[in-house]
Amino acid sequence: MSELTELLKALIEIPSPNPPGDHRAIAEFVALWLRNVGASVAVLAPAEKPEARSVVAVIGSGDPVIMLHAHLDTVPVGESEAAAWSSDPFRAVERNGRLYGKGSVDDKGPLAAMMIAFKKLAQSEHIGTLLLVAAAEEEVGGRLGTRWLADAGHLPQCDFIIVGEQTFNRVATAHKGVMRATIRTTGHSVHATNPDRGVNAINAMARVILALETYHQELSLRVHPLVGVPTCNIGVISGGATANAVADQCMIRLDRRMIPGESPEDVQHELQAVVESVGIAPATAEVGEFLYSSWFESKLQTPLGKAFLECSSSLTQTPAEPIGYLPGSDAKHLMGLVRGDMVIFGPGSYEVAHTYDEYVDIGELEQCEAVISRFLEQVMRLEVQR
Repeated sequence: MSELTELLKALIEIPSPNPPGDHRAIAEFVALWLRNVGASVAVLAPAEKPEARSVVAVIGSGDPVIMLHAHLDTVPVGESEAAAWSSDPFRAVERNGRLYGKGSVDDKGPLAAMMIAFKKLAQSEHIGTLLLVAAAEEEVGGRLGTRWLADAGHLPQCDFIIVGEQTFNRVATAHKGVMRATIRTTGHSVHATNPDRGVNAINAMARVILALETYHQELSLRVHPLVGVPTCNIGVISGGATANAVADQCMIRLDRRMIPGESPEDVQHELQAVVESVGIAPATAEVGEFLYSSWFESKLQTPLGKAFLECSSSLTQTPAEPIGYLPGSDAKHLMGLVRGDMVIFGPGSYEVAHTYDEYVDIGELEQCEAVISRFLEQVMRLEVQR
C-alpha cells in the first residue's frame, strides 16, 4: 500500500461513530501525525462536550491563508447495517481497487488525502499559511465542531477553503440548506360512536398535508443552476390516542430544503402562510419548532478559486465547470471566514456513504490528493513563486 492508503487504513481502524461522538482517539492520532510533519497543532473541544475533539494544524505565516477541512466522525453502524457488511466495518479491506471500511469515503478518505498534501507542502519551502482542520461533530450538524471552532475564534479568515466531501473529484460550489418545522393541529375529542360532535385533528391535518403537497409542487418552479429545486417533505406524523375516540391532536415534522439565496425568514413565512390558507376551523393549527441549517454558495471569482478549478480539470480530465453538492456540509459554518472562494471536493459519491460496504476507489483517492497537492504547489511553493 502507498503512504496514502496506509494512512487511510489507520484512520478507518480508529472508530469514530457519532453518536456517541467520542473523537478523542482519532483526534490524538491525527494530531500526532501532523506534529511529526512539523505543524503547530491544537486539539480543541467545547466544555460542554470535551470528547468532541477537533484538530487544527498550521504551517507557515502570512498570505495567502488556505484551509483544508475534513471531518473526523462517521455515522454509527446500526444492527441491520452491521449484518449487511461483507467485512468488519472498522477493518480496512482492499479489494478490486477499492478500500472498504466505515468512513473510507465519508470522510476519512478526503482527510487522508489532505494530510498527505499538507505533509508535502510542510516539507518544502513555501509562502503563506496552510491550515488543516479535522473537525468533530459534522454528522450531527457541526454545532460543537466547526461552528464552535469558528465562533470561539480558533479559525482565521481565509483566502481559499477546500471542504472535503464526496464529489467524484469535481469542484462543487453550492449545496442546499434545510429548514425543519413542526406543525400541530388541535381539535376536540369525543366518543367515536358519534364523531360529528367532536373536532378531528387528524382530518384537519390531512387538509394541511394536501396543501403542503401543492406547495412542494410549486417549489419546482424555482431552479438553482447547480443544486436544482427546493423541496418540502413530510417525514413524521402522529396523532390521536385510540381508534374509538376522535383525535384531539395531530403532529407532523417536515423538511424544507432551501436553495442558495432563499432566506430562512421567508421560508418560515411561506410555511405559515400555507397552513393559514387551509380552512380547518373549528380545529386550529400551529407552526413552530423551526431548525435551520444554512445553504452554501461560492462564485469562484478569485485567482485561487480559478486556479483550483483549472488544476482539478487538468488532472481529472473533466470540464472546468463547477457542480452542486446535494447533501449538506460544514461549508455552511465557514462562510463567514472566507474572504475569497470555498469549494467542496473529494473522491467518491455521497450515495456510498452512510450505508453498508462503504468504500473509496483508490484511484480516485490518489487523484484527489494529486489535485490538492498540485494546487498547493502552484500557489504556495516558494520555488514556483520565484
